[in-house]
Parts: sequence; structure tokens; C-alpha cells
Amino acid sequence: MKTARIIAVAVLIAVSGLTLHVTRSQQAGIERTALQRHDLSVPGREVIQVRVDFDPGAAFPMHSHPGEEIVYILEGSIEYQLESQPPVTLKAGDVYFIPYGVIHSAKNVGSGKAAEIATYVVEKGKPLVVLAK
Repeated sequence: MKTARIIAVAVLIAVSGLTLHVTRSQQAGIERTALQRHDLSVPGREVIQVRVDFDPGAAFPMHSHPGEEIVYILEGSIEYQLESQPPVTLKAGDVYFIPYGVIHSAKNVGSGKAAEIATYVVEKGKPLVVLAK
């Protein structure tokens, strides 16, 4: 029984590492810096806040989150494309709300670097980013 648990944990660690590698390889030119992560008073929910820096032309492919995303643009111009909606371009000081599970992408459309603060209110224990198929 103990051996089975050890093998199961090893497989989970390997799969987690592979998932992280795939996500990182598909977001060249994008750096995510974790700022904070806390449980909420609502059971099973947590808040995660990250700074996301985009090199010129860098894009994050279509994906979704297991909760809401609230974006604040720090610098540059970032274009968001939400499924079946026209693209929206935001500049420094703009905010944007992405509803739970909505597939979307983000791209730096400016000539210099761009950065945002992304705050996620999500289901605890689920992957933060789910790449669209």
C-alpha cells in the first residue's frame, strides 16, 4: 500500500512538471511573478495575484481560468481577445474583467514592454491556467 502511494505521488509530480513545462514553452517572452496567494472566506476559493510582463509582440495563447480574472494594466498596450467578441486593446491605467471559464488570449501590441497585475478569484486546487484545445 505504501509503495502504491509513493508511485502515485511520483507520477503526479512528473505530470505536474510536464504541464508546467508545456505552459512555459507556449508563452515565450512572458514572465509571471507571483505576488500573493490567500484562501478566501468562501470555502474552496482562493485569490492569486501575479505581475505579468510581456516582451514586444509576446502573446499568451487561448486559455481559461477556474474563476474570474481582474486585470490592471501597468504599462504598454495589451490586446485581449475573449471568445466570440471583438478584440479590446488596453493601455496603462485601464482595467478589465474576464468572467469564470471564458476562453481568451492576451498579446502585447505596443512597440515596447507591457505589464499587468492579474488578480484571480478561483477554485482552490485547480490549475490556474487551462490551455484551450
